[in-house]
Parts: sequence; C-alpha cells; structure tokens
Amino acid sequence: MTAVERLAFATAAASLASSNPEHVKYLSITVRKECVLPHIRTDENKLYNYMIGLSLLPEMAQYQRVVFIPDPRSIKVQSGNSLHDYLQTKLWFDHGCPCALTTQACDSAQSTNVQFADMLSGVVQSHYEDGNSAPWLALRRHIAIKTLFF
Repeated sequence: MTAVERLAFATAAASLASSNPEHVKYLSITVRKECVLPHIRTDENKLYNYMIGLSLLPEMAQYQRVVFIPDPRSIKVQSGNSLHDYLQTKLWFDHGCPCALTTQACDSAQSTNVQFADMLSGVVQSHYEDGNSAPWLALRRHIAIKTLFF
C-alpha cells in the first residue's frame, strides 16, 4: 500500500469507528522486541500469544461465545501448545468467564475482515518502524493502544 493509500484507508477506518462506536473497536499492542529478554525470544510465538492475551482477553471475557480468527502462523508454538488452548484457559481461570472460544485460522487472502485487520496493523507498524505517522495520526484516537518494553 502506498503512503497515500494508507492515509486514505486510515481516514476511512476512523470514519467507520466514529460512525459506529458501539460496534467498532480497534485494539493495538506493540512490543519493542529488542527489549524483550533473550530467553523469552527463543520462541517468538509465545511472546505473540502473550501479547494477544493482554490485548484481547478482557474483550473476549465480556461474551458467552467468541469466534477468534487469528493469523495461521500463531496457532502453535514450538512446545505444541496452541494459542486457542492458552486463551481458553486464561478466560476460564484468570477471568472466571465461561466463554466458549472457537478459533478459525484464516489466511487474509480468504477474508476481507482479516485484510482490514492487516491494513490496520500496517498503519501501526508504519508509524513505529518507518516513521510514516500521517495515517497513524488520522486513526490514533480510535485505537486502544498498549505498548510493551518501550
């Protein structure tokens, strides 16, 4: 996506959130990986799973049933424990929530919703990694942001 396209997307996404505040919520979690201890970085998916948990578990805990559609690369960590099992266990034990979690991995090529999430991620990534902050500034007030190890 070009810088102009990314800004147009961010502007449209901000408008969507403004028009539908009860139905549209954007969450972002960003980690400065070089500040993460080396023993934690040996399996990057564990850090990814932890970040997903910090970001999404409070939201998921509000519902009796959640369909979670993650990036397919996140399903397993080197240990063989799945993200789904991690999240389900955290919902039940840490949040005391009987939420029934269904996980459906979906490649972004198969889902416009996942493509939308990928484009939101691109806005955040471009801000933090490339210094292209115009799209970020257009969308920033609509994103619940968490940063780790900054």
